[in-house]
Amino acid sequence: MRLAGKIAIITGTAGGMGQAAAALFARHGAAVACIDLSEDANAETMALVAAEGGKAISIAADVTRTVDVVRIVARTVSELGLPNILLNNAGADTENKQSILKIDEAAFDRVVEVNLKGPWLMIKHVAPRMIEAGGGSIINTASIGAFIAASSAGYCASKAGLVGLTKVAAVELARHKIRVNALCPGATETPMARHQRTEMQTAGMPTSNSIIDRMGVMGRMADPLEMANMALFLASDESSFATGANFINDGGWLAMSGLPTQAG
Repeated sequence: MRLAGKIAIITGTAGGMGQAAAALFARHGAAVACIDLSEDANAETMALVAAEGGKAISIAADVTRTVDVVRIVARTVSELGLPNILLNNAGADTENKQSILKIDEAAFDRVVEVNLKGPWLMIKHVAPRMIEAGGGSIINTASIGAFIAASSAGYCASKAGLVGLTKVAAVELARHKIRVNALCPGATETPMARHQRTEMQTAGMPTSNSIIDRMGVMGRMADPLEMANMALFLASDESSFATGANFINDGGWLAMSGLPTQAG
């Protein structure tokens, strides 16, 4: 029960890392506000939380809209209490693996809005209530795409921006006892990843196991729970001295840079 008595807001909970984190946080004692674009999308997540004996509410919202973010905060405080944890996990990759010369402007705008503006809006409106609670932990789901060209232009640029936002927020909010860190996943088996593979196949790009195996030294993609476990550490008091940092969880992708150093 590493989060006993805590109130968590998690965005992007319909599947993947957000869903895994919602169930895991509930298992460890947190009450969870589960945020996604529709309540129907959250149905499976709510069932998983209930199976853990946890308390949760489901809120349909678009984190890029101020009116929705304000409503998220109001409902969370009213129905669960003042938040201690914010996991900005909602993300988008809408560029269809197009090159920088071919990306549609609307697609670029949407990915930047969801991946960068959304977390900023959430921090802006959640942090004041977190201050009332006496402090807390904010975790931003970035990506190793913040450091290497692991995806399309808008995706990588928005995740790099999120890393920068994390550092500014960590510095500015430290005096309020709020820690802010970036969780930077590598290749993870999520609905978004499966959609990306379909897009790559449609575009005639290679998606064989030999390609995926080179996305780290583990020879596999991560399970969403492996990301949720790191988010749990960052949400808990066990990470009490960690703030403004990038927690890279990529199975050795960055260390290897895609090329093995020796045979065998």
